Amino acid sequence: MNEALFWDLIGRFDWNETGDDAAVLLPAVTALSRMTVEDIFAFDDLLAEKLYALDTREVCRGIYRGSLDPDNGDDYISADDFLYARCVVVANGKKLFDAVLADPSEAPQELEFEALLYLARMAYEKKTSGEYDHLTPVSWESFSNKAGWAPTFATKSGKYTGANIPPGNRRPT
Repeated sequence: MNEALFWDLIGRFDWNETGDDAAVLLPAVTALSRMTVEDIFAFDDLLAEKLYALDTREVCRGIYRGSLDPDNGDDYISADDFLYARCVVVANGKKLFDAVLADPSEAPQELEFEALLYLARMAYEKKTSGEYDHLTPVSWESFSNKAGWAPTFATKSGKYTGANIPPGNRRPT
């Protein structure tokens, strides 16, 4: 699995099926399930890398521009919502992914595509009928990219950044 093949699989999504996420993913799931198990794992690893790269304070600012400020510790940002919003960026292809990395204000707002997280699992289960237990080398969970969430001079602690917030929802300050 290489970058070109990864993006080719993403490009197979059938957006005519919008509203039925499984149907949107089906062409990519089918194609990936015909590849090796190692390719399925590599796809998942590349997906995790892309989501990790988007897990930054500035991409968050772009996604929530005008509504939430990732530097304001009193603004609640859902870890799940931010993850699913980053999935939208990847699901829309390399051009948007690169654009958002270069200029986070290019990120779409008020959209989510959680289903992308399950593409490799669905392909693996279709291929093997077995249980998927692959762990990616980097986490796609929100706020896990410590360098991407390094505090700035504008970052302020607040009620959603302290020790009383579970680590998965706690933004670094």
